[in-house]
Amino acid sequence: MADLMTVQYKQTGKSSNLNELGMREMQARAYDARDAQYLLLKAPPASGKSRALMFLGLDKLQHQGLNKVIVAVPEMSIGGSFKDTDLTSAGFFADWKVQPSYNLCVPGGEDRKVKAFIRFMSDPDADILICTHATLRYAYKELAPSDFNDTLLAIDEFHHTSADGENRLGELIDGVMAGSNAHIVAMTGSYFRGDAVPILLPEDEEKFTQVTYSYYEQLNGYRYLKSLGIGYHFYTGRYLDAVHEVLDTSKKTIVHIPNVNAVESTKDKYSEVDYILDAIGDVVEKDMKTGIITVKDQSGRLLKVADLVDDNPLRIEVQNYLRNVSKADDMDIIIALGMAKEGFDWPWCEHVLTIGYRSSLTEIIQIIGRATRDSEGKTHAQFTNLIAQPDAEDDDVKTSVNNMLKAITVSLLMEQVLAPAVNFKPRSRIRPGEEVDPGTVVIEDTTSPVSDKVMKALENMDNIKAAILQKPEVIAPAVTGDDDPEVMEQVEIPKVVETLYPDMDDSEISTVSEAVHASMAIQSTGGLFDESDLPEGAQIMTPEGVQEDAQDYQGGTDKPSKPVAGAGNDEPKPNRKFVLIGNKFVNIENLNVDLIRQVNPFQGAYEILSKSVTPSVLKTIQDTVVGMRSQMSEEEAVILWPRINEFRKEKGREPSVTASEPYERRLAEALAYIKRKAQERKAQAQTS
Repeated sequence: MADLMTVQYKQTGKSSNLNELGMREMQARAYDARDAQYLLLKAPPASGKSRALMFLGLDKLQHQGLNKVIVAVPEMSIGGSFKDTDLTSAGFFADWKVQPSYNLCVPGGEDRKVKAFIRFMSDPDADILICTHATLRYAYKELAPSDFNDTLLAIDEFHHTSADGENRLGELIDGVMAGSNAHIVAMTGSYFRGDAVPILLPEDEEKFTQVTYSYYEQLNGYRYLKSLGIGYHFYTGRYLDAVHEVLDTSKKTIVHIPNVNAVESTKDKYSEVDYILDAIGDVVEKDMKTGIITVKDQSGRLLKVADLVDDNPLRIEVQNYLRNVSKADDMDIIIALGMAKEGFDWPWCEHVLTIGYRSSLTEIIQIIGRATRDSEGKTHAQFTNLIAQPDAEDDDVKTSVNNMLKAITVSLLMEQVLAPAVNFKPRSRIRPGEEVDPGTVVIEDTTSPVSDKVMKALENMDNIKAAILQKPEVIAPAVTGDDDPEVMEQVEIPKVVETLYPDMDDSEISTVSEAVHASMAIQSTGGLFDESDLPEGAQIMTPEGVQEDAQDYQGGTDKPSKPVAGAGNDEPKPNRKFVLIGNKFVNIENLNVDLIRQVNPFQGAYEILSKSVTPSVLKTIQDTVVGMRSQMSEEEAVILWPRINEFRKEKGREPSVTASEPYERRLAEALAYIKRKAQERKAQAQTS
């Protein structure tokens, strides 16, 4: 089965190397921001966020006058990531040690844990506590915000909180920030939420220093992993009858079966596990001490299989076994519901097979993260999503199609995984003689400098993208091939920005919208290309009005080119970055808004769907998404009005709502909207 996309990485080893303090690249970046009172750390799974927090916490305790560190994790199993850790042998000034009585990520009732939490807050000899989000919430009810004075509160998997008024963890953080001098470190693998609710209110977000380490930086800097494949496989009927088509027993695999409430579920999770075991091979035995199942596959290999679905008492032994896995041969396949998404570490995993739609980018990233650990002997990681083929007769087809499209477009635009992030820097903030980092898009703002609010929004652009990808009126045109970059940039993205940042003025919204559209457009064309990686015969386009150095490219622009060395030009040139626009490459230094507007941010999604989905499925999708579009808005109608006039001149008629061409139908919808509004205004004028 062919992948929808495959990404190659350079295996630089950079993300795994340790500095003189024993810190990996991401950890050192976080430590550089250690003096910040509020720190938001976004980094992918396996990048070392747990140890990064240890470095930060110990510095807060010994050098910044804080007395206590509280680490809150979403579930008990993740608490093991914060166990006692030797840091001094690698060069740090202290070790991470947790008193057993204050490790609350252990079995037992919440009442006992809350009492221990409260005791910890007044214990002068205790400095580090580990607990779950739930224990923190319960304990907070018994305490005042001021009790958290001189305390570092660290929230792991921060995307579990939100600015929603019903989110108790969000309220807790707001209370601590307002009522104490506490320091806060918020950690997440992805700053996305599937419900598009912002994690922090804009006014709170502005207080946080943000440290971002992209997925691409992590994967590109590995020693062993060279490539990542992302694939979707459609099935009809029951998924159990199709599992064998995508399950490769020669690969170390985690199988995520659907939640019992999902449409893909048979509602009998135990039977589903049995079917998957049969798809693997013949069950030989089950070790009653460890709970591990031995299965012989068709090639005769004996495979060790862990069942994390069965919640009988033996499940604890299975979890204990997995915690102590120390070599590749210890485990082959894991079948799970949710345990393998967050906080689970199995570096030898090569393939995550996920059944059912995943509309949440957070969940997709967490799942992919199970397979993208770096491990000796592992050169390729694979994410496969087994999803139901849309059925036009199905009452839930709109939901199914929408979820599938979001999953695919999200995967295409997942800059944290597929390509390095695109950075934005205003021209007004570039000092004379300063060299801009490669991969930076310069915002021309010399006449009207950008505000701090704009810069904060650009630093957290992922949140805006997540909200955009939740909108059917955005996703639907991507599938029909009917999406309009101008409407996207001037209508849809500004709506999202205004919702997320209501205190921005029109010019600020416009600046952020242009940058978001540019980021998505660049991503859809393959991201940024190093000059050294340009394909043979690459054509370089020089935008109108741009003056190139005659020595930069052989044969001038629009011809195959490579930098040349000659008399007086034998020094190496900087490694410039390029963007693919159409079939030509543009130096990112020469990229402007007009060029970006030529790129449809979702065209890649449409092309992949067209090539990878069977004609019948694609037709079902195209027929269905027409009804997913929102009604015509005034903003879109204004943009389309000049095109309606152009259509009239060219065709000698008005666009028709019954036309086979989606573009013409959309013009007709806009024209009908304009006529209706004109009639309404005329009627109002007559009655007034």
